[in-house]
Amino acid sequence: MTAIQIARRVIETEIKGLEALAASLSQDFEHAVAQLQSLKGRVILTGVGKSGHVARKIAATLASTGTPAIYIHPTEASHGDMGMITQDDAVIALSRSGETRELSDMLAFSQRFNIPLIAITADPASTLAKAAHHCLILPPAPEACAETQAPTTSTTLQMALGDSLAVALLEGKGFTARDFKTFHPGGKLGASLLTVDDIMHSGEALPLLDHNASAADAINIMSEKGFGCAGICQDGRLIGIITDGDLRRHLIHHDNITHKSAANIMTASPKTARSGELAAAALRRMTASDVQILQMFVLKGERPIGIVHMHDFLKAGLA
Repeated sequence: MTAIQIARRVIETEIKGLEALAASLSQDFEHAVAQLQSLKGRVILTGVGKSGHVARKIAATLASTGTPAIYIHPTEASHGDMGMITQDDAVIALSRSGETRELSDMLAFSQRFNIPLIAITADPASTLAKAAHHCLILPPAPEACAETQAPTTSTTLQMALGDSLAVALLEGKGFTARDFKTFHPGGKLGASLLTVDDIMHSGEALPLLDHNASAADAINIMSEKGFGCAGICQDGRLIGIITDGDLRRHLIHHDNITHKSAANIMTASPKTARSGELAAAALRRMTASDVQILQMFVLKGERPIGIVHMHDFLKAGLA
């Protein structure tokens, strides 16, 4: 078999395992989610070998989606780290066989102090399954490497169960993109979760004029604030915008426009962003327009509270 054929066989084997897992989910999953939702403390993930690596990933996913979680190695737990577990916590233990010797002290500790234990295992008759308050059973599914039985399909199923728990908890508590951004301030992901409020200019930086102001006033404030535009307001509401382009278009037809009112040369009902809107969404609307838009006012209700320029999106790594 070619390398591509082998890869397809592996992927197809794991897909079948995932389909079996989806079909096998029962009320035990609902009960496990309810248990985790009611926690006052943290979720403790544990496991050794490949299951330990998956447990670390599940802990990271839970923590980043609003469910406090940490990974504790069971051997380290037996040598003092058990003190990190409180009666307000719950333990999720991963072991394909359910007979991993290193977990024995962790199981005994959980039973002694009545700490909720959730098992992820393939054997419902195993020591781990019998000790657990809630048991998430991996369905019978062949490993992708039949000859060595190296953990492949089984770890994929463990990972999927962990993701399922995290997303069920996330949606159950109404965790939003804004909440998610708190835990992901860096990198491309952090940039994609920025809102216009995070990158906008506000306060004294805003180039705003009353609708009774003159075009000369608009030119002055545009030069002073440096955004290439001026927002025109009436009773505090944004009713229009004057851009450098508007000024050039009017100058083509008029020798002197400074005597005109700002309202006479403004573009009414300009495109705007809403406070709390994702910056990436605002950028898409700016770049999707037939007419190039380099800046947008940010509104709260009908009142301008900020302005974003294309340069701000570039600085944030969004453009």
